Amino acid sequence: MRVVVQRSGNSEVIVNNNIVGKIDKGLVILVGFTQGDSLNDIEYLVKKIINLRIFLDDKGLLNKSILDIKGRILSISQFTLYADTKKGNRPSFIKALNKDEALNLYNMFNDCLKKYVSVETGIFGADMLVKINNEGPITIIIDSKDR
Repeated sequence: MRVVVQRSGNSEVIVNNNIVGKIDKGLVILVGFTQGDSLNDIEYLVKKIINLRIFLDDKGLLNKSILDIKGRILSISQFTLYADTKKGNRPSFIKALNKDEALNLYNMFNDCLKKYVSVETGIFGADMLVKINNEGPITIIIDSKDR
């Protein structure tokens, strides 16, 4: 399981010209799944995400988490995080988990996040326009296999 975490001001996801998810201050999380991912991977990444100290404290240091600032999360499924570009110029997505299994894990991931913080989402499998206002910019990639 792989996530891209971005510290964000107001961000939103649009499907068919309708805003389906929107946050103000918080995190935008792009999440992808691969073979072998499990609830254990989800729990590991959720704990990492909610405790990441990437928000500024009173001294201007990156010392606060999403929990500390009472921020929100915009969670977007993104199978392209498992793109393989080693051969040629057209990415292969063979390492991305199949749609049904990925959807199940994506729902579990969001449910687990919701235990700690308010979560908005895109629509799994839809063609989405994601508008991210990345503050900092701060972008962190975390893979559950790199523990």
